[in-house]
Amino acid sequence: MGYVLYSLSLSCLILATALYATRRRWLHLLPVPDYIYQRLPSSFANDMESGFTSSDFDLSTNVASGDSRAGLDQQAKREVRRIMRGRGVGFDEARRIYTEERFAKNNIGPDGRPRDPKFVSFS
Repeated sequence: MGYVLYSLSLSCLILATALYATRRRWLHLLPVPDYIYQRLPSSFANDMESGFTSSDFDLSTNVASGDSRAGLDQQAKREVRRIMRGRGVGFDEARRIYTEERFAKNNIGPDGRPRDPKFVSFS
């Protein structure tokens, strides 16, 4: 009986260690309810209050004109907030990093030109 308990305990410890070591690969696949995280604002005024504005990306004109749209894209705000917290950068820098990451995923260079070898440009 002691041998079985010892083997089971050791197996659980090894499994837990392996799961902890590889958590970056599988953690994003788990369904996590939205109420655990801070809800992101859904209007331009709330976006301004949450820090998603700067002198280069000014939302005050949208608020002043009474823009009734829902505000900035929720997924983009989550990613920008993650970059701001994770790397300790401001909104403009986080927005730049996010844009460059999106460019790289879509095979676009940092200068905005496609990296497709068949791309032909007449300028």
